[in-house]
Amino acid sequence: MEERVLRKLFLGFIQIHILHHAKEEPIYGTWMLDELKEHGYSISSGTLYPILHSMEQDGLLLKENKNVEGKIRKYYTTTPKGNEVLIEARSKAFELFKEIK
Repeated sequence: MEERVLRKLFLGFIQIHILHHAKEEPIYGTWMLDELKEHGYSISSGTLYPILHSMEQDGLLLKENKNVEGKIRKYYTTTPKGNEVLIEARSKAFELFKEIK
């Protein structure tokens, strides 16, 4: 039960993390999985890819297919809406951090 609650809570953090990196440069799923693991998030590709697809459907990410060594790799970048959401999320996260610190 506790793990399920934490996963739900961390989903927002993961989405902010995705927006942050997708704003800096195009990202792809495997890279993002590795990046999240470096920060202590243990999620599978079966969890990450639906998050990316949902964020794309919500207009936060733009997907571009690129041929990399004969395979199609999906790269994601933030949209203007994604950038606005990231700015607001950073502001709210900063306020929360100041309060709970």
